[in-house]
Amino acid sequence: MQSDPINDLMQQGLREKVFPGAVLLAGCGDDRLFLKAYGRADLFADRPMTVETVFDLASLTKPLATALAVALLVDRGRIGLDQPAAEWLPVLKDSDKAGITIRQLLCHTSGLPAHRLFYMQLQSLAQERRKAAVLHHLVNTPLETEPGTVACYSDLGFMLLCRLLEAAAGRPMNAFLEKEIYGPLGLADLFFVDLASPKRARKPFAATELCPLRNRLLNGEVHDDNAWFAGGVDGHAGLFGTAPAVFQLLRSLVAQLRGCATNPIFSPQTLAAFFCGTATHPLPLGFDRPAGNNSSAGRHFSSRSVGHLGFTGTSFWLDLEKDLCVVLLTNRVHPFRWNTRLRQFRPRIHDRIMKQYEMESQKGPLP
Repeated sequence: MQSDPINDLMQQGLREKVFPGAVLLAGCGDDRLFLKAYGRADLFADRPMTVETVFDLASLTKPLATALAVALLVDRGRIGLDQPAAEWLPVLKDSDKAGITIRQLLCHTSGLPAHRLFYMQLQSLAQERRKAAVLHHLVNTPLETEPGTVACYSDLGFMLLCRLLEAAAGRPMNAFLEKEIYGPLGLADLFFVDLASPKRARKPFAATELCPLRNRLLNGEVHDDNAWFAGGVDGHAGLFGTAPAVFQLLRSLVAQLRGCATNPIFSPQTLAAFFCGTATHPLPLGFDRPAGNNSSAGRHFSSRSVGHLGFTGTSFWLDLEKDLCVVLLTNRVHPFRWNTRLRQFRPRIHDRIMKQYEMESQKGPLP
């Protein structure tokens, strides 16, 4: 029986406890070349992973939710990328953040620190007061560098973006995304778990951590504590989804980028700026590029690639030159976050997929 190199490496990942479970999807163009589920979605319930399992996408929220919401508002002329955030959030005007622009927030050059444990203060407040309290904490967190001078990956910048785009859109971010982007694209399996909503999605979720703060196994509620205490919907975390839904969204964005979508939501020019940057502003907005060395994308994704990682064990990489997309969703934080083996494993699986893709591209789908 012929060996399947991609499947073999994923099975090795299970044996070596890189993750309890995973779903891997690789596609070329709109064709799914590889889609398979591995391991367990919940170790304690012995529940198997399936391709329909919903994952806490963690920081994939930044490019696939927050950045896209901002892009749509830019397209509609509602906001400008070089507009000061304080024009939409007046509370910033008397702070050291008065000059921060929307572009700087998107490309992590705002000067805001990477992270703060806001939930330590939020947990003593009533739920309805917590989201507003986050803005207060953001305003009062000192900048670490002058805006526009240093790139520092920042959750706080995207938390500020959430509040800005909600002010500009006039409604909660999850409601805006559902009505204007996910709904029109038919993406029922991309959503937020809003703690204020009585309607909760009845979906097969991948369990995450045995949380010492909430004193329970997290299953269908956002893992990030700042996002959870803020109500489940925020700019840095809170999005849930399946691997096929992430792939479908990315393929739709590529079609719109190339101007060949049937019912486009975004202009090609705006998507190009968010994916690739511009001549005057070369950084992508909300998306990452492969690092020069030791990239999570491995060694073979081209420089015209965009992607992102999520703390819970999620990632996607999209090669715009080779028209190849890889979505790897795992629950590596289940049952505890200290498992970091995925860091070394992820580039290996990307390299193996790319090698197999190059071998099989003229022969049809991967095994």
